[in-house]
Amino acid sequence: MSVDTIHDLFEHGLEDIYHAEHELLDALEDLEQHTEREEIAKAFAEHREETEGQIDRLEEVFEMFGEPPEKEECEGIKGLIQEYEEFTEENPSQEVLDYHSMAAAEKTEHYEIAAYGNLIPLADQLGLDDAADLLEENLREEQDALDELKELTESFEMDAIPAE
Repeated sequence: MSVDTIHDLFEHGLEDIYHAEHELLDALEDLEQHTEREEIAKAFAEHREETEGQIDRLEEVFEMFGEPPEKEECEGIKGLIQEYEEFTEENPSQEVLDYHSMAAAEKTEHYEIAAYGNLIPLADQLGLDDAADLLEENLREEQDALDELKELTESFEMDAIPAE
């Protein structure tokens, strides 16, 4: 696909985040299963449910845009997931894995926030006000999820992790 117009750029970005959200749906399930801390597992499960809603809103945006929902492989999320998988293969202690899982989730939230933050002005430029509103709703949820993860990370008891 040639990306020469705002229309093309919006479509490319929409397909990218659509793919990313699908990939994160599975990744959040893995994160939930790999933690032994109930509050962390609960946060991942709740965000997984939110992600399902975000995918539904993205499908509405595609409809408003007049295009079928399609995925463009999201190299950014693919890299973040691969980085997480490689870390887990090093067999870290459960405490280290729990902390790393929260940090990995924070990284993905930053990526999603940037993606939605870039799509919203494009939707506005294209006159897709209702689509921009849906994207803003997804953005707010991602920002809230990031805030929750930061709180969990800050309250994480590091005592169980050796300093060296």
